[in-house]
Amino acid sequence: MHLKEIIESAWENRDLLKDKDTQTAIRETIENLDSGKIRVAEPADGGWTVNDWVKKAVILYFPINEMETIEVGPFEFHDKIKLKNKYAEKGVRVVPHAIARYGSYVSPGVVMMPSYVNIGAYVDSGTMVDTWATVGSCAQIGKDVHLSGGVGIGGVLEPVQAAPVIIEDGAFIGSRCILVEGVRIGKEAVLGANVTLTSSSKIIDVTGEEPVEYKGYVPERCVVIPGSITKKFPAGEYNVNCALIIGKRKASTDLKTSLNNALRENNVSV
Repeated sequence: MHLKEIIESAWENRDLLKDKDTQTAIRETIENLDSGKIRVAEPADGGWTVNDWVKKAVILYFPINEMETIEVGPFEFHDKIKLKNKYAEKGVRVVPHAIARYGSYVSPGVVMMPSYVNIGAYVDSGTMVDTWATVGSCAQIGKDVHLSGGVGIGGVLEPVQAAPVIIEDGAFIGSRCILVEGVRIGKEAVLGANVTLTSSSKIIDVTGEEPVEYKGYVPERCVVIPGSITKKFPAGEYNVNCALIIGKRKASTDLKTSLNNALRENNVSV
């Protein structure tokens, strides 16, 4: 039986978790996640497809594991899932105290400063996960992305049909940005410091004569800063958070130069 079919059956009937073949299928799925052979979400037809059955395997992985003590030198942890290892073989630079959980994929060329990558996440080549940045469960991070210090990328396991946070190739995420609830950041977009986006956040392009509003998606190469918008409540009018698109990162073959110009021209704090 195919892995997907076994996982789907166990999802509907948890008694199957006692079955050895079911446990083997779940462990094989997590191993494939860990090695990057499969992904929770993947590009498809100009958008992204979420593989629900893989998320189900991640959820089912917890009840088939026992709690155990994990010792790393003088450090001790107590959990059901082991940590990734053999980083030299994987071609990943890992600075103490960076941690990635088994079942996450970290591609060759990634640099992990003291940070955290959770199970189910996918971090592609050339990406920098800077100090105290967190990559939540099942989040998808593209190639050559920079997650600045303190960035919080939200995780998602349930509901299984919910899309994970997706950061596409070449994006720059400024310090202390928070991205949750399946938000997607387009290729080479630049988010200034402290931008917070949820699925319902207003993302307003203010570069034209009339505002253009997006939700849940920052278009490619957009430069975004925190903003506020007035909203009426029974008790009166108050300003609530939004994000403002204030320009475009130029389509340049030299992405570093393009990024520096975008930040300088728009006076963006990162």
